[in-house]
Amino acid sequence: MKLTIYYDGQFWVGVIEVVKNGKLKASRHLFGNEPKDSEVFDFVNRQLLKTLSQAEQEGVRVKAQDQKKINPKRLQRKVSKELKRAGASLKAQEAMKQEFEANKQKKKQITKEQREKIKEQKYLLRKQKAKKKHRGK
Repeated sequence: MKLTIYYDGQFWVGVIEVVKNGKLKASRHLFGNEPKDSEVFDFVNRQLLKTLSQAEQEGVRVKAQDQKKINPKRLQRKVSKELKRAGASLKAQEAMKQEFEANKQKKKQITKEQREKIKEQKYLLRKQKAKKKHRGK
């Protein structure tokens, strides 16, 4: 699991990347203004699992990397390179986009059902009024 916090020009954003069974799942959390260490710690302890459980995506397939012992100097170079790079990885962006599309489709389906329900209620009300008008004839 990896949490990356970066400034996107307007807000501070946290991207959570989780690799499970060869699939990468990513979630995004908006911090707003610059988070203090205590706020980040609170987020990790209280809201991180809830944020991850809300993600309803299948994930993006990633190749598994063998965990070998890394030379300390190489590790230090790798860490500094990642610190210079702002934002989330391309795979994480793809995973978040996939989740966004899934949520969009879900919301579209829900609104369509609600619209159909309202249409049906209006139709029944119109029929009821028509019957009421012609009741005595």
